[in-house]
Amino acid sequence: MTASTTGVSRRTDQVPPQLLLLAGVFSVQFGSALADRTFAQAGPGGVAFLRVFFSAVLLGVVVRPTLRGRSRRDIRLVVTYGLVLSGMNWSFYEALNHLPLGVAVTIEFLGPLSVAVAGSRRLIDVVWVVLAGGGVTLLATRGSHAGVHLTGVLLALIPAACWATYILLAKQVGRSFGALEALAIGSCVGSFLVLPAGVVEGGSALLRPSVIGACLGVALLSSLVPYSLEIVALRRLSTAVFGLLMSVEPAVAALAGVIVLGQRLTAVLVLALVLVVAASVGSTVTGRSVAGDSVEVPPEG
Repeated sequence: MTASTTGVSRRTDQVPPQLLLLAGVFSVQFGSALADRTFAQAGPGGVAFLRVFFSAVLLGVVVRPTLRGRSRRDIRLVVTYGLVLSGMNWSFYEALNHLPLGVAVTIEFLGPLSVAVAGSRRLIDVVWVVLAGGGVTLLATRGSHAGVHLTGVLLALIPAACWATYILLAKQVGRSFGALEALAIGSCVGSFLVLPAGVVEGGSALLRPSVIGACLGVALLSSLVPYSLEIVALRRLSTAVFGLLMSVEPAVAALAGVIVLGQRLTAVLVLALVLVVAASVGSTVTGRSVAGDSVEVPPEG
């Protein structure tokens, strides 16, 4: 480790981990807002492809991953991980093209919530499921005045399912490769999955300097910066505190939608958001992880 790297690490360790994690949350959601603004030029598929591609390039340079000496099982696992990760980002952007940012993130949070309560027979966990389900039902049935329609809600359930699958895969992949190496390889694999959608929806716009610059910014804000901050923060945060802080993501997403995209906050949207955030906070406070004591949060849209 170089002296400059050590100095940066020491300065980072002086920052409260809660602030680092919240900075990562804001980075992800304002990155999503930037992606939304770029859809008009390159479409959700085009933005998703360039975001995943640039993430792969940046992580490849920093991490320099290798498949040498890996078993076939490890390779199959990391390929599956990459497909799920890229599918989550692509489907999230497709949903975001039909929904306000805060709504899309609120529905996506059903993924980790479902994993948190899976297999539980405790009455309290039923309460969290009912709260979250009520919030999403409210959006689907009463959210039309805020630009929420059933198509968008159904699309947002896809990244929610991908996030749940990601949580179940990430621990296995992390044990074999390490978190950053798995993310680098997974992003490379994911680039090929999203390439056809990128070409179809983005076309020649993928070569425009404005689109390239915006998507490079999205890759930095939505992947590299928040994931790095989360890794540093987790060294000094308990799993419970980490989960509680991550529960504010839907609220930050709604704020980013208002500031960057000029989206409206209606009473129905706010109530639905509060229900899902309350379910996330409640499951974190009362829950017992189904997959160990760590938390897996993907570098998603």
